[in-house]
Amino acid sequence: MLINKVKELRARLSLTQGELADRVGVTRQTIVALEKGSYTPSLLLAMNIAEEFEMPIEEIFSKEGK
Repeated sequence: MLINKVKELRARLSLTQGELADRVGVTRQTIVALEKGSYTPSLLLAMNIAEEFEMPIEEIFSKEGK
């Protein structure tokens, strides 16, 4: 299972789910599902999110148990 820090990173930047969605080119519902852990992002989406947060992908997304 993939876990992520999207919700906490988004909150640190005071971004709404809709604002982050617009910046990375997805719907707000995709960000909601991603934050709940019910959606695994494509590599492109993960890269866009990492770019938006100015962090390596590995610091945002990790496999459970790692």
